[in-house]
Amino acid sequence: MAKDKNSEDYVGPIRRLLVGIVLLALMGTFLIWRIDSPRVERFRAAAIDQIVPSFDWAMAPITGIANLISDFQSYQQLAAQNQDLRRELQQMKAWKEAALQLEQENAKLLGLNNVQIDPQLTYVTGVVITDSGSPFRQSVLVNVGERDGIIDGWPTMDGIGLVGRIAGVGQDTSRVMLLTDTSSRIPVTIQPSGQKAILAGDNTLTPPLEFLEDTALIRPGDRVVSSGDGGVFPADLLVGQVALGNDRRLRVRLAADYQRLEFLRVLRAQPHEEINDPGRLLTPETEFFGPAALTSLGGGADG
Repeated sequence: MAKDKNSEDYVGPIRRLLVGIVLLALMGTFLIWRIDSPRVERFRAAAIDQIVPSFDWAMAPITGIANLISDFQSYQQLAAQNQDLRRELQQMKAWKEAALQLEQENAKLLGLNNVQIDPQLTYVTGVVITDSGSPFRQSVLVNVGERDGIIDGWPTMDGIGLVGRIAGVGQDTSRVMLLTDTSSRIPVTIQPSGQKAILAGDNTLTPPLEFLEDTALIRPGDRVVSSGDGGVFPADLLVGQVALGNDRRLRVRLAADYQRLEFLRVLRAQPHEEINDPGRLLTPETEFFGPAALTSLGGGADG
């Protein structure tokens, strides 16, 4: 007990002495840093030059940890980008395979049907000047007209899908009635079922399909193209895809971007040949075996 008491008697004064020395050192440092004197400034500079560089070893672990964290974050970003690129590459391979199959199938069908693509189906590109500005009339003006050989009724496209048809030609401008206009009615074909229908504009971007033969054969996502019936439009022009509207009616999600109509292609649709004598489509007149021919044959046999 006596020994513990003597040690406590020594510890207390030593602790107080050390605390006093530390306080005096801090006070001296504070005074030296606050004194504005050239000599003190030189002393401060010399002290900084001697003390600060020697602390590089203390900052080395912190700097290393910071660099390690930065490298790990960069590695994570590179890994994520690499994974995204692998996924996109896989998708591109799938699209490439699908494109090759479609190209081969298209070549086979063209060979079987001996299809000749119409070389006269060219186009004139015009710039959209303005729209109708009316909720009850869906049309735009383009800066091509009679001077460019535009004819009333020609179809127009935006480079992807069918937009409408020419419904008024001036010398320098033409009016294009859009497929969304309430006055627009065009015959279409739904693929792959081959169902015929009428696309009727109703001032919305998803006009409905009318006069469908069998709705059970049509599915959302089916491709809709122009049928060419009635000579309104050339056949096989892309219109859009079938979609089921909120009113449970079959509608068409148009392929053309109606929000960004800047340039339109006016297709030079060639007029259809007029048929005045349908009978000659079946067989020439000299080879037609009618009642008169049979009578003449019978007379010749009797003679």
